[in-house]
Amino acid sequence: MTEKTNVFLISLGCSKNLVDSEHLLGFIRASGNNIVSNLEKAEKVVINTCGFIQPAVEESIDTILQMVDLKEKGKLKRLVVTGCFVQRYGYKLLKEIPEVDAWLGPGELDRISTVLNQSCPAHLYVKKPVFLADHTTPRIYSTPFYTAYLKIAEGCSSGCTYCLIPKLRGPFRSRAIGSLIKEARKMVLAGVKEINLIAQDITMYGSNPGSSGTLEDLLEELLAIDGLSWIRLQYCNPARISERLLDLIEENDAICPYLDIPLQHVNPNILASMGRDDLKESPLELLERIRSRKRRISLRTTLMVGFPGETEAIFEELYDFVKWACFDHLGVFIFSPEKGTRAARIKSELENGKAEQRRDQIMQLQRLLLEETRQRMVGQKIPVLIEEYCSETDLLLKGRTATMAPEVDGQVLINKGNGIEGEIMPVLIREAYAYDLIGELCA
Repeated sequence: MTEKTNVFLISLGCSKNLVDSEHLLGFIRASGNNIVSNLEKAEKVVINTCGFIQPAVEESIDTILQMVDLKEKGKLKRLVVTGCFVQRYGYKLLKEIPEVDAWLGPGELDRISTVLNQSCPAHLYVKKPVFLADHTTPRIYSTPFYTAYLKIAEGCSSGCTYCLIPKLRGPFRSRAIGSLIKEARKMVLAGVKEINLIAQDITMYGSNPGSSGTLEDLLEELLAIDGLSWIRLQYCNPARISERLLDLIEENDAICPYLDIPLQHVNPNILASMGRDDLKESPLELLERIRSRKRRISLRTTLMVGFPGETEAIFEELYDFVKWACFDHLGVFIFSPEKGTRAARIKSELENGKAEQRRDQIMQLQRLLLEETRQRMVGQKIPVLIEEYCSETDLLLKGRTATMAPEVDGQVLINKGNGIEGEIMPVLIREAYAYDLIGELCA
């Protein structure tokens, strides 16, 4: 029998990576180890990394080196690193950071028990990712009891020229609808009120060979689950927003009126250079189609500035589009020429610091737009998912509306009334700011 040891897990990156971390926790506990929430009590550490862009790579390296330092001081027995960073750099890591005991790519998560419990020379396990979790895969949820992520697919088969995900995560592969429904039912029985559907592109669900059913089919099955209050759709490709999908959002209150659609840009030449020119309609036409619906759908998007070929005139086109669109939630990122992508080979003539200026300009515009539009919410009664007391003060609760995704969007601060954590309760909005709302629970 393997002696039980205390294991601490560090999860870096996005919500999709967080689901992988939850499966890692499940495997770790199933192997007989104890999971601890305090690093000081840990004998072994697992780091689930991100390697998508350079800032994520740097964060991964910094975190690994911090744990290496603890190991060299005798505070850790074993250090294992998993995830996209490992897949990206492969065998170079064995030479560069020999203090790590084992390296696992994202397709090797089920090996975690073996590499944690066996003392052996440092080894790297990396192959083409084919691992696909299902409802039987061990998982320990790290999110609050009332909300959870349901990863409906893995990998990506799109050809975006700036993106490494297909190389890091493998081709797009969908989970079976039956498996997803079983996992969703289990979540609801455990008290989950909000299920967030995630994948690199949820609108591609069911499109890979051997799959059956579509995102819309999956939604209809999820809607039949009693006790599931909110279903949120995250990471939808703008080329695959169907009328049937919009019909489902419009006709079913349980589907949050919220779409996360990473547009990246608006200029057709830039979109073509990005490998995102498969649109049947322009971004403007897409937004008009969505907003023609009777039910107002909140829109989140991400945009990229500084992509090679983005002239001042093209940037102004993007700026004007943001001004017209008035997104409910917006993130702006600077182009990162990642080695191994086609876009990294495109010459850019943008001056140093110019991309940062463009990002700041758009985010300043977005803040001004939100400060104006959010005022329309004052005086409205809105259902809010009560989350917790704010860490800043015990007098304020915080929560989210159906148009606010966990972690990435704003929040509702509640300064009057007694809320119940995990319940959806009516809140009267008294004040509105660019990103947060302030209100009181209705009697």
